[in-house]
Amino acid sequence: MEKMSRVTTALGGSALTGRTMHCHLDAPANAISVCRDAAQVVVAGRSIFKIYAIEEEQFVEKLNLRVGRKPSLNLSCADVVWHQMDENLLATAATNGVVVTWNLGRPSRNKQDQLFTEHKRTVNKVCFHPTEAHVLLSGSQDGFMKCFDLRRKDSVSTFSGQSESVRDVQFSIRDYFTFASTFENGNVQLWDIRRPDRCERMFTAHNGPVFCCDWHPEDRGWLATGGRDKMVKVWDMTTPRAKEMHCVQTIASVARVKWRPECRHHLATCSMMVDHNIYVWDVRRPFVPAAMFEEHRDVTTGIAWRHPHDPCFLLSGSKDSTLCQHLFRDASQPVERANPEGLCYGLFGDVAFAAKDSLVAAESGRKPYAGDRRHPIFFKRKLDPAEPFSGLASSALSVFETEPGGGSMSWFVDTAERYALAGRPLAELCDHNAKVARELGRNQVAQTWTMLRIIYCSPGLVSSASLNHSVGKGSSCGLPLINSFNLKDMTPGLGSETRLDRSKGDTRSDTVLLDSSATLITNEDNEETEGSDVPADYLLGDVEGEEDELYPLDPEHVHPEEPEYVLPQEAFPLRHEILDTPSGPEHLQDKADSPHVSGSEADAASLAPVDSFSLLSISHALYDSRLPSDFFSVLVCDMLRFYAEQGDVQMAVSVLIVLGERVRKDIDEQTQEHWYTSYIDLLQRFCLWNVSNEVVKLSTSRAVSCLNQASTTLHVNCSHCKRPMSSRGWVCDRCHRCASMCAVCHHVVKGLFVWCQGCSHGGHLQHIMKWLEGSSHCPAGCGHLCEYS
Repeated sequence: MEKMSRVTTALGGSALTGRTMHCHLDAPANAISVCRDAAQVVVAGRSIFKIYAIEEEQFVEKLNLRVGRKPSLNLSCADVVWHQMDENLLATAATNGVVVTWNLGRPSRNKQDQLFTEHKRTVNKVCFHPTEAHVLLSGSQDGFMKCFDLRRKDSVSTFSGQSESVRDVQFSIRDYFTFASTFENGNVQLWDIRRPDRCERMFTAHNGPVFCCDWHPEDRGWLATGGRDKMVKVWDMTTPRAKEMHCVQTIASVARVKWRPECRHHLATCSMMVDHNIYVWDVRRPFVPAAMFEEHRDVTTGIAWRHPHDPCFLLSGSKDSTLCQHLFRDASQPVERANPEGLCYGLFGDVAFAAKDSLVAAESGRKPYAGDRRHPIFFKRKLDPAEPFSGLASSALSVFETEPGGGSMSWFVDTAERYALAGRPLAELCDHNAKVARELGRNQVAQTWTMLRIIYCSPGLVSSASLNHSVGKGSSCGLPLINSFNLKDMTPGLGSETRLDRSKGDTRSDTVLLDSSATLITNEDNEETEGSDVPADYLLGDVEGEEDELYPLDPEHVHPEEPEYVLPQEAFPLRHEILDTPSGPEHLQDKADSPHVSGSEADAASLAPVDSFSLLSISHALYDSRLPSDFFSVLVCDMLRFYAEQGDVQMAVSVLIVLGERVRKDIDEQTQEHWYTSYIDLLQRFCLWNVSNEVVKLSTSRAVSCLNQASTTLHVNCSHCKRPMSSRGWVCDRCHRCASMCAVCHHVVKGLFVWCQGCSHGGHLQHIMKWLEGSSHCPAGCGHLCEYS
């Protein structure tokens, strides 16, 4: 009842009545404005300039202001405003740079009153002073704002924003002399109309052009701004520095913003592209709009609340050539369709669960959430029951905490900081990363790095210390490990050439493969004799099958004092006398008779007679004992996907970077980009900025490699004329002087540039450092005491 009485008083004893309705226009509208008594609305565009009466059931055309035989560019309007003190006074901003005032009280058909032609480019915005009937303000694409006194024929003040274009100007409702202006460079400026030489305050509000602004009708210092960065921000201008109070994230660029009357935290927005709807937001709940109007089929170009004391009626014009009146109770409410349930896994291992109040209340014994035990990441606002839409999507939040230390992620941080991803040979990178993983207790990851080294590195690089194949207790043979495979799967000719008949006549068949680089001894049935001692932990893991090789990795069984015997490669014995005859055959014969020797060793030792120097006579190397690395590409890709599916994107990305083109070509670009972005997000959550930047630099994905370049913006002003520098070079467009001139050597700085924030002079880093070692005065001679730390 209190609000209704205020509305009735403001409207002169009769409340507004009406319904949701629309009418078709002759052409697309660019802007609309409502008269003081809320009974008429003016619609302006490039080809339309009409006044409509707002009746209870429909819009009725009252006046067409486009009169005359010849079309004039003065009638092509970019903006229109109706004075709130004089119901006969209108002003339009023309696309040709002319500001036109209109007097509806003139008896003639042509209502045009005055023309101001001082702007050189399109005028984007015009605004009347809220209490002065003769003061008009305009903002233009030429970067200037002009204040006109309608009793004179020219402007009384000109304000230069030192920017490319002015997108909006708005007089403050509470402060008589103050107005705000927004610019395409993202800045917002506050001016005093009595001081046109400089602005009172300037701050960067958005990352991109700021298209609109609106002063709060009740709170004196609140200013809402909207920009191309799809955000609406509310600023408190009463503090010494502009303070951001609220931020609303929309889905498209914000073209218009208007505070809702009688609702302190509500504002309406519309977009200039993509999105055709009008949204009403509660700035305290910035993620879901409180109401949404969906009547338009093209971009909405202008919105206005019908009366400054009535929150129920909203008028809008669009490029679909329609004028609409929206009744707030007919708006769709997205909060009704919002899901009140959600689940999120926290950074420290906690699980947050939100559900309806009724569901949580029905469960007995639940304690309320008292807040994060470490640092508060989010807060739950206590809802006001009197607030509109407050109870539609309310949820109760429950947080299930893990045991202290149970969800520690220290291994992730240590791994990210200690991993080596580039700058060394592949073998060293794999060894280093395997060592890091092993020290952190991640044995499976360490084993994976070791296997990658074996697959992609040449056999000569595998050290005997890291790979030792122990066979029994009494002998060790340093053999390079190749991946296990079945000889039955190979070509028939290969098996027949290398199969030797045993003199003892047993049914088992061992195969000896000889080449120039390695020796492979394979026992097909993998049986152990009674005296053998083979460790249980194998490098290749638990292998099932009868003909797979198992090479144990056990450095403790290395016996360096026993000489290693290598089978000769010559087909025939050497004809000259050999002085140092190896004792291999006798040694092997002795071991063959020992009961503590495995069957494979005994068989290998008995392959040749004792008195023969050459154990085998072959004419050429049978085959290369190493399979090509491409043979394992499918296996490696499956391994990367396994780690990614397990949530260890750190391992997937690290292997992807280390292996490079060896494996990158086998994984699609979209999957790689997903892994990179996930890992970078985790690194940034743990504040590992240097590691994150290194991963971005080493990435070959275009979408990822530009992440550390797109989020940094450096605004540079000329040190001579203070004008913002363009992105085309280091020469100022205004004074044509180079801004990056060294104050010591007086040459252009083409590399690292350092400058004093006090006097703006600077130069080469080394020159400035050397100068300040002997003097604290500025080398440019300005007298400023510069400091370098």
